[in-house]
Amino acid sequence: MNIWIAIGVTAVGCYAVKLVGLLVPAGVLERPVVRRLAALLPVALLAALTAQQTFADGQSLLLDARAAGLGAAAVALVLRAPFLVVVGAAVVVTAGVRALGG
Repeated sequence: MNIWIAIGVTAVGCYAVKLVGLLVPAGVLERPVVRRLAALLPVALLAALTAQQTFADGQSLLLDARAAGLGAAAVALVLRAPFLVVVGAAVVVTAGVRALGG
């Protein structure tokens, strides 16, 4: 039963957030600070999610093959590699570390 309550609360919360977004006056959305925040917020959230999924295991810090793959992707990004090369480097390094027992 607790799961259904959580699903219901989440659905109502999502609807409320959507409704609040629709009620915001257009003048507020045209401000430079709001535009900049709207552009940067998804990137920050994606970076936080990536870090949490890569380095966390419950309440503890975890360094494993995923961290090596993320490092390889970072190096590929610094070298201005195309997106598919970045993803491929991360996959190959992660698989290689796992194959070596990491």
